[in-house]
Amino acid sequence: MRDSGYAWPIVDMRLKYVQPVRFGQKVTIEASIVEWESRLRIDYLIRDAASGRKINKAYTVQVAVDMASQEMLYVCPPVLWEKLGVPAP
Repeated sequence: MRDSGYAWPIVDMRLKYVQPVRFGQKVTIEASIVEWESRLRIDYLIRDAASGRKINKAYTVQVAVDMASQEMLYVCPPVLWEKLGVPAP
């Protein structure tokens, strides 16, 4: 996305520890984009690869920043809508 002229810093993050992850343990991470109009929110679900048991859940919130002006946008830029394949509002 940086090539499009926008940076996407993380402005909020939450992680809920349900179970510990041990060194060397294999996990799968599922990421879902759940909001994209005024900010980009991605939900994460972390599971044990062998059993499928839920280990952690998390989310991040990112906002678009115009790299030329260094200003935060209050609506996601059209390039994000295009990449997601959804019509802009």
